[in-house]
Formats: sequence, structure tokens, C-alpha cells
Amino acid sequence: MKNKKINVRDFAVLRENGEKIVALTAYDAPTGRLAEEAGVHIVLVGDSLGMTVLGYKNTIPVTVDESLHHCKAVMRGVNNAFVIGDMPFMSYHLSIETAMKNAARYLQEGMVDAVKLEGGASIAPTVNALVNAGVPVLGHIGLLPQKVLTAGGYKITGRTEDEVQRLIEDALALQEAGAFAIVLEGIPEGAARRITEALEISTIGIGAGKYCSGQIQVINDVLGLFSDFVPKHAKKYADLNIIIQKALKEYVSDVSSVSFPTKEHSF
Repeated sequence: MKNKKINVRDFAVLRENGEKIVALTAYDAPTGRLAEEAGVHIVLVGDSLGMTVLGYKNTIPVTVDESLHHCKAVMRGVNNAFVIGDMPFMSYHLSIETAMKNAARYLQEGMVDAVKLEGGASIAPTVNALVNAGVPVLGHIGLLPQKVLTAGGYKITGRTEDEVQRLIEDALALQEAGAFAIVLEGIPEGAARRITEALEISTIGIGAGKYCSGQIQVINDVLGLFSDFVPKHAKKYADLNIIIQKALKEYVSDVSSVSFPTKEHSF
């Protein structure tokens, strides 16, 4: 799919062909461009920007305006990857009308290709209304960061048969509502496999094992930009935190010792 704008139909084709969907978060034009150049299919402007970029403790404080600001930035760096805006806390819960107005902003102002909503059967009517209005929707079940306060933390679900059945019911409700794919977060591998096999649409896992139709990770985790916490689901492919700290310390040292700038760096 290189040099071709990806659309919702392509995810069904990937699943039918047994090819994995590769997704990654990004929050600005440079990282969006790098993600696309690396070959990812989906760039998610996640509400995780609350922690990774804005310094919040969780995703709850992120506003629609803050999210849209980053969506616009990412879209300036991405041409062909499928970009999804992650609708933040309470931007789609008050009413279907509110959800549709906010989703319209993502497509019209943010210029993204789709939106993501957290929740299962309870938000299926909202998903259905958005899809019927022409808004592609990525679902999200399992661990729901926007419900961290009521859940008392980040809780893994799908450990019991009752929980697995509820997850399958949620996934089927989202599929029936018209979601083109569903993120499965923090779900045991066996449960995620059963959910994936129960669906006709794709699943994208994060901490949900290898049997999903694809995987998504947070770019800061992949690049090692956090030094204090690495989620269990993340694989650190680089340790940029150390590299950046070393470079900046050398810069401070060079300026302090007047070894920078030299004639080479002066006009």
C-alpha cells in the first residue's frame, strides 16, 4: 500500500490476506511523517498525548481543542497513512448530537480520516449514528483509559469467562453499529483471540497478544522517551531518552566552556 492513500476498505483486505495492520501513535508533523515513512498503516493521534506531550497524569484533562491542535499537526506530516483522531473524555458521552458535532470537527477541522471512541455496547448507538452520518469509527474495548477514575486504575479485563463473554458482546455490538475495526487493550491473549475470531472486522491489539489483526503502540514507548515507566505491552526499540540527555549535556558543556559556537557555526 506504499504511495497509496489508505482507506477503511484496505483493513478488510489486509485481514482477508492474512497481513497484519501496523498502527502507531503520533502527535506532531515530524513524528507523523516518520511513522508513515516507516510503513505504518494507521497513525493514531491518541489522547495519550495528555501524558506524552502535555504532562498530564492521565488522559482525562485532554480537551477537544487540544486534540484537534495535534491532529492538524500530524496531518501536515502525513500523506498516505490512515489518520485517526482519538475523541477525548466526555466529548461523545453527553448525547449523540454532541458526539456528532465533535466528530464533525475532527473530520472538518482536524482533517483526519476517522475517529476513535472507547466503550462497547453502551456506545454502539453513538457509533451507529456517526457511521450513518459518514464518519468512520474505530472502536476500543478492554482497558479503557478514559474510565481510569471509576475503575480505580488501569484494570486488565477478560480473565474470567463472564468477562470474555461481555467483551465479545461489546465487540459484536460495535461491529453491528458499523465500526471498521476495534482496538483491544489490556486483554489476555486467549480472550483477544476469541474476540478476533468472533468478528468479521479487524482487531488491533495493545497488550492483547499476537492473534489480533494488527498491533498499535505509543511512539514514546517504542522510542524509549520515558525513563521512569515502560508499560508491559511495550517493546523499547530505542532508548532516545539516554541519547537525547547525552546530546543536551554536551551542548550545555560546550556553551559553558565556550567551545561552541566556533567559526564553523558563525556567520
